[in-house]
Parts: sequence; C-alpha cells; structure tokens
Amino acid sequence: MAAILLNSASNSIANIKTNIGTALKRGAVLCALAVSFCAVHTHADEAADKAKLEAVRKNIAALKAELEKTKSAREELLKSLEDTEKNIGDLSNKAQQIKKQINQGEQKLDALKDERSELQLKKKNEQQQVGQHINAAYRLGQQSSIKLLFNQQDPTTVARNIRYYDYFVRARSEKITSYTATIARLDTIEQEFAFETAKLKSNYDNLKQQQEALNAKKKQREITVAKLNKDINSKSGQLSQLEKDRQNLARLIEQVTAILDETEMGNGTKLFAGLKGKLPWPTQGRVLNSFGSSRVSNKVHWQGMLIGANSGTPVKAIHNGRVVFSDYLRGHGLLIIVDHGAGYLSLYGHNQALYKELGEWVTAGETIAAVGNTGGQQQSALYFELRHNGKPTDPKRWFKTA
Repeated sequence: MAAILLNSASNSIANIKTNIGTALKRGAVLCALAVSFCAVHTHADEAADKAKLEAVRKNIAALKAELEKTKSAREELLKSLEDTEKNIGDLSNKAQQIKKQINQGEQKLDALKDERSELQLKKKNEQQQVGQHINAAYRLGQQSSIKLLFNQQDPTTVARNIRYYDYFVRARSEKITSYTATIARLDTIEQEFAFETAKLKSNYDNLKQQQEALNAKKKQREITVAKLNKDINSKSGQLSQLEKDRQNLARLIEQVTAILDETEMGNGTKLFAGLKGKLPWPTQGRVLNSFGSSRVSNKVHWQGMLIGANSGTPVKAIHNGRVVFSDYLRGHGLLIIVDHGAGYLSLYGHNQALYKELGEWVTAGETIAAVGNTGGQQQSALYFELRHNGKPTDPKRWFKTA
C-alpha cells in the first residue's frame, strides 16, 4: 500500500514538472515572439522617421534652391532694370542735346533768311543804281571808250568822261558780282543747314522711338520684378528693402565725404550755412512726402522729400557747387550729388536723365537733370535730400517760402 502511494506521488510530481516545463517553454516562445515583434515595430518606426526626415531635407533643399533661383532671377531683373534705366537716361540726354542742335540750326537758318531778305532789298537798290549808271553813261552820248577817244570834244572832257564811264562800269560789275556771290553762298549754306536740320530731326525721332521702346521694356521688367518681389509688398519686406536702400546711400555718402577736398570749393560755397530760407526749390511740383514723415509703420522715415512732377521737368542746382556723384544707385535710380562746401551736400534722385558729370561745376539755378521715375518707382518724382556732415536735415527749412 505504501509502495502504491509512493509510486502515485512520484507520477504526480513528474507530471507537474512536465507541465511546468511546457509552460516555461511556451512562455519563452511568447516572450521571444513579443521581443521580436517589438524589434520589428521599432525598426519600422525608425525607417519611417528617417524617410520623413529625408523628405523634409529634400523639401528644404528644393526650397533653398528655389529661393536662390528666385533671388538670382530677381537680381538679374533688377540689374537689367538698372541698365535699361541708364540707357533711357543716356538717350534722354542725347535727345536733349539734339534738340539744342536743332534749335541752333533753325536759328542760323532764320538768320540766313533775314540776311537774304536784306540782300534782296540791297539787290533792288543796286539794280536802280546800276540803271542810273547806265543812264548817266548814255547821257554822255557815248557807249564805249573808243568812241569817246575819237570824239571831237575837248580832251579834258573826254578824259573825264572816260574815267566816269570806267567807274560806272566797275561799280556796276562789282555790285553784281558781289551780290551774285553772296546769294550763291547763302543758297549753299541754306541747303546745308536744311540737310543738317533734317538729319538732326531724323536722329531725334529715332532716339525718341528707342526711348519709347526702352520705356515699354522697363515697364515689362517692372511687372516681372513685382511678381518676383511679392514679399516686398509686406511691411517687413518694405522695411528690409528701405533699410538696404538707406544703407547703400549712407555708404555712398561716407565714400563721397571721405574723398572731398573742401579747399577746392572756393569761398563762395562757405556761405551756404547763411542761406537758410533763401534757397530756390530744385524743381517745380507738389510735395508728396516731407522730411521725417513715416514710410513703414513708423519704423522708417523720410530723410528727404519727394516732389511730384512731370517726367522731363528740369531739375536745378539749389546753389553753386561741384558734382561729386552722377550715376545709378540701387533704390535711388539716376542720382546726382552736389558738394556745396563746408560739409553740405544736396542729393537729387529718381531722375530720368543726368546732364552733369562727375567733377563738373554748377551754378545756382543751373539745370543738372530731368525728373523721372528711375529706381523702380511707379510715379515720376524728384527725391531731394540735404545733408550736413553726412546727416540729413530738413530741406524745406532752407527753401524760399512761396
């Protein structure tokens, strides 16, 4: 009986061990499967994240490339716009010179016409005089010096008549010859001037056509720049662009100030400081923006004034001085700067054409440029600044009151 119980107990223990072992094996398998599943899931997530990161990197790279491309294209267009506006300025300047030449030619033609009229009147008088000479000779009863020699008149009278006759003939011949030569010369000169005037007018018409074509091209490029430069429409974009333009002008002023030699300016310019309230306006027009007024959200203010005027309106120097800059400056277009001595500079921007070159001297009221809209401006206006020792000052206080 005891043996049976012992054997039964042994079998139970064996079964328990077997069950435990099976359970352990199953648990191990489940754990292994779980670990394997987790590992596979983790690797899948990492691969997905890497793919996402790579896609982001590619998008960023593509965006950067697009931005660089856009920036490069914009810079190219702005440079092209600058070149176009320079060409327009040059053509406007040439057209202005041709106009002057045409006016001078027409004045010469008018003078020649007046002279010809005077000579025609003179010819009429000379014809009468020649007729009188002939009548006088005829009244002498002689038609030639030969007949006078063989006449039975007093020899003294004969000699006198011969002298009169020769005088009349020479005088008449000289007057006719002189008049004929003068008329021929006037006709030749008039033909030459007519030809030159026609040629000048033709050249002016050609220049005008080219200028119109360039204006159309400039408008097209401005439209393209506007499309590429949509960010400038935002206030932050405007602020950034204005700051760049201001920095460009500030650097230019520093360079100009650094190379100025005031000893060459003469004593007259030293009196500039005493001209406050007496200076003439640089052009005729309406003030669109005054010194100190806000440009963008009170963060940027006008350092000069903007004077609206028709394109081509003369821009005049406010005082005697020397041109220290006459070229294109990004943001200000065709710009001319005049040094008046004692640290005073006057600046004239957005011009259509510049009539004075670097180093030239100008006098108060002398035309130095023409109003325009260069620098990518939408309207025709003159931007004017007055600076003392590099710092902007309110120019309106310096001008004569209306």
